[in-house]
Amino acid sequence: MSQMYNRHTGQQGVPQPVYGGGGGGGGMGYSAPSYSYNSNSGPSAPTYTPPPQYNMDFDTDDKSSKKSNISQVSNSSIIMWGCFFTFTLFVYFFMSGKDFSFLMTYGSMSRAFGFGILNFKMHFGGKKASGVSLKTLQLYTIVFAMRLSSIIRHEGYLPYDKTGDWLYHFIEFLSLAFSASSVYGCMVRFNRSYQPAQDSFGELNVPPGCGAVYLAVPALLLAMFIHPALNKDWLSDVAWTYAMYLESVALVPQLFMFQKAVGGIVEMLTAHFVFALGFGRALEFLFWFHSYQELVNNGSSSPGYVALLSQLVQALLLLDFYWYYFKAVKNSTPMVLPQHGGLSNLV
Repeated sequence: MSQMYNRHTGQQGVPQPVYGGGGGGGGMGYSAPSYSYNSNSGPSAPTYTPPPQYNMDFDTDDKSSKKSNISQVSNSSIIMWGCFFTFTLFVYFFMSGKDFSFLMTYGSMSRAFGFGILNFKMHFGGKKASGVSLKTLQLYTIVFAMRLSSIIRHEGYLPYDKTGDWLYHFIEFLSLAFSASSVYGCMVRFNRSYQPAQDSFGELNVPPGCGAVYLAVPALLLAMFIHPALNKDWLSDVAWTYAMYLESVALVPQLFMFQKAVGGIVEMLTAHFVFALGFGRALEFLFWFHSYQELVNNGSSSPGYVALLSQLVQALLLLDFYWYYFKAVKNSTPMVLPQHGGLSNLV
């Protein structure tokens, strides 16, 4: 019986294995060789069995999952803000006198809404204090406390419509409760997730965590020397003015902390919180822009001009934030701030 020489066998009658998927491409090209023999004519050339095919669709599934999560967050944001605007319309038509001074109440409602978002994030949502500036929360707690100490005893700085009877007081008290609850969350309940290394504004020649004094003390001194006199009570007038001046810079530590965030990524609930505070301030600016002439003291209109300037300062500080916030909301993407310095150079 004669044996045929085949180039795949290397020698007569002894089959040799064949490796690889062809082309020397590497990767997952190895497959165990498979041999087939013909009982009549002897061994034949070994045949190549292709390697198993792997499903590479997991990247697509992961992207689809991320898009779904982003869509859910976007829908939740729309519902959240929709409820807020619906409630404010209800208050305007049924609980106010539809006076221009309702803008003050509207601004107060926006601040309370913002702190409500923050409390939901801390105590019911993520149950963490990461990405939140304790210094900003402390400053806002002072703001609400000072404003309440003025409007509870006197009526000089209250809205003219029916909301000034009791609703404005109630909203300011609710804001104070929310801000105090947020401070408690950062300092006690969720202290382990709070990020003091990133919340480092003003940490220069002061005890750790006391950097807010660089904002609180100058605002107090300015309020003591330049303030209106609508209440005709020095302490009450200074308290209200101090709240206005301090609120203008209270968000600086939070904006500073945003610049320290890893990758510049800002959690959307925290971004909504900051935007709500800024929106409320913009409403108050619109009111006082048409009413600043009333903020006088002994015939001097300087308190009115300083009050306008203080509110304009906050608007300018938030311009960069507004741009990236609207961009993230429009595109239904996470909010990312550029880490180009800015407020991070402040101390």
